[in-house]
Amino acid sequence: MGSSLLPVATETVLAIAAGAIVLLVAGCIVFSMRARSARRAVRQLLERERDFRMALWASNLRYWDFHVPTAQLRYLVAQPGPRGPAQQFSDRLADPSMVIHPDDLPAVVERMRRYVAGEAAGFLSEHRVRANRPAGTRGDWVWIRACGRAVEFAADGSVSRLAGTSLDIDRNREVERENRIASEVLRSMSEAVAVLDRHFRFLSVNPAFTRITGYSEAEVAGRGAEILDSVQHEQSHGRGMRAALEREGRWSGELWQRHGNGEEFLCAIEAATVRGAAADAAAAAGDGERMYVVMLSDITLQKRAEEELRYLANFDSLTNLPNRSLLAERLSRAIVRARREGSRVAVLFLDLDRFKDINDSLGHATGDRILRAVATRLQQAVGQGQTVARLAGDEFTVILEDLAAPEDAERVAREIIMAFEAPLLPHDGQEVSVSPSIGISLYPDHAQVPTELLKRADAAMYQAKAAGRRTWMRYDDSMEASIRRRAMLAGALHKALDRGELRVVYQPRQSLATSRITGAEALLRWTSPEHGEIAPADFIPLAEENGMILEIGEWVLREACLALQRWRQHGLTGLTMSVNMSVLQLLRGDFGEVVRRVLDDTGIPPEALELELTESMLMANAAQTAMKLQAFRELGVSLAIDDFGTGYSSLAYLKRLPITTIKIDQTFIADLGHDPEGAAITTTVVAMAHGLGLNVVAEGVENEVQASFLARNRCDEIQGFWVARPLDAVTCMAFIRNREQGRRAAAATTITSP
Repeated sequence: MGSSLLPVATETVLAIAAGAIVLLVAGCIVFSMRARSARRAVRQLLERERDFRMALWASNLRYWDFHVPTAQLRYLVAQPGPRGPAQQFSDRLADPSMVIHPDDLPAVVERMRRYVAGEAAGFLSEHRVRANRPAGTRGDWVWIRACGRAVEFAADGSVSRLAGTSLDIDRNREVERENRIASEVLRSMSEAVAVLDRHFRFLSVNPAFTRITGYSEAEVAGRGAEILDSVQHEQSHGRGMRAALEREGRWSGELWQRHGNGEEFLCAIEAATVRGAAADAAAAAGDGERMYVVMLSDITLQKRAEEELRYLANFDSLTNLPNRSLLAERLSRAIVRARREGSRVAVLFLDLDRFKDINDSLGHATGDRILRAVATRLQQAVGQGQTVARLAGDEFTVILEDLAAPEDAERVAREIIMAFEAPLLPHDGQEVSVSPSIGISLYPDHAQVPTELLKRADAAMYQAKAAGRRTWMRYDDSMEASIRRRAMLAGALHKALDRGELRVVYQPRQSLATSRITGAEALLRWTSPEHGEIAPADFIPLAEENGMILEIGEWVLREACLALQRWRQHGLTGLTMSVNMSVLQLLRGDFGEVVRRVLDDTGIPPEALELELTESMLMANAAQTAMKLQAFRELGVSLAIDDFGTGYSSLAYLKRLPITTIKIDQTFIADLGHDPEGAAITTTVVAMAHGLGLNVVAEGVENEVQASFLARNRCDEIQGFWVARPLDAVTCMAFIRNREQGRRAAAATTITSP
């Protein structure tokens, strides 16, 4: 029984052992399978982590997570490895305050608080963090955009951990900033800017484009640039511009454009070709996407201003004649042509006689109208083919070309003087008589260059004025000495009054009816230590030009009244004193007050003073002069016309002038006794003056024949060497006293004789 049981037990044990082995093997197989599965899972996790890290690196993202209870920030940073750009990753743990910029940290914390508190759907923030640099070094700050969500919660449901990614947007923000700046600059530009496609259709425009062209962006979008084309340009012009732009990539120039309202304006245009990056490869073949940026500036007003400046630089704004600058240019060209063709060029220098008197009496506005009328008449006189220029003030210049002989220039000068015989009629309707004095210089006779020609024509003009005005003179070499002397006298005259070089002499005046000395004329004389005795005809015009005649004239008036007062104190009563008055004194507003003050200071009664003015001075502005003279008549002062017969008196004005005496010029008196015409003129003047109730004085009487003729024709008074030469005050007083005593003695002898 025991032996039988042994096999059974053995079998049982073997069966159990076999089962155990089977179970063990099965367990090993299962463990092996699970190990392989775990390894595969780990490998997959590692591959996924690697892919995740590579994705982070490729997208320039950082992974981060934040443990809320400990306030610890963990982030994953890709770092270059030895075999590639992203073979190593740094897993860092840091305090947020060490990573986030201090200025941005409060805002980041507030955003995270709001998300954790459930006040926001997610966490999103743009802030600055330290740049990815090796540990232990301080780097620059960069802008990132961070976003994340909760990934772990505490038992109470609160957020315990957040995770997310961050993107480096530092370059994007710089680009956006530049784009914003560029956009704002574009919007604020005063120039119009337009972007056009390759077919020259509008894509976009800035606000200035609308302001300048009148078209809004919506009105031009998709339309061709030809909507701005002006009718002033041919269509081929615009096509040529576009072809040059396509060929060279840039174009600049000026074009007329048409405004939205139909008006045209001038534009300065700058255009450039812009190619996209995708088109660079095709650019060599002339293909690819192209755009054009066009900048337009409205230069209509600028061009108009430039034209006005150019006009002002070359033309006189008052008369529209060429000015000095353009005259020099035209004269230079005329000389070049004359040198080439062997012809002559003449320069006529014109100055209006006594124009300053007209300006002072009638006002500058009327003077300007007269200058315009002079310019028109002068141009008509010489013809449109010749250059007429205004230099300054009342100075004009004429250039005559292609002259065969010098006499041709003199003929034109004569025609100009004749053209001014008729009075001018400015726009105010008042007739004004003016006359020019003309100087002539010739190329190549007198000078070779423009400046010398003008200088010598100017010198000849001064000689024409010295010759009596209203005439012309051709330049000769002797005029240079005269000009130099004139300049020296002008300088010496400024010191003459202070140095006591001026003096007053007196020429007696005699009544023909009674042979009595009725008065004297005060005459100015100048004796210079350097230049000797200087004639009044040489220095008085200089004094009138530089304004010194005002000071000198007042001094002469006072000296003459003082001399008359001394004569009266010595018993020579009933005498009058005649004093010459300059037109500048007449037109000065306060000369009437000067006369009143001098009379009061010297004690001379107004009726003992007579003021003399020349006929030409009076007649140049008769209407204005009449009003000025009336004030002197109301003062009680007598008025005389000196040098009568040398001007061009209007009898109608002569009748209206408040004058008391006419003084016949000595040129007519000199002809008495041998020239019938002089005698006829003198007789007529005496009769006319008596008809107007005026006293008549003959000047320049030098012999008894002239005195007898004047006595027979009822002339009132005479003055000249036959009566007496000009004398100083003391000598003249003695002469008058002796003549009066002799006259009384002769009268007594006549009475007592049987």
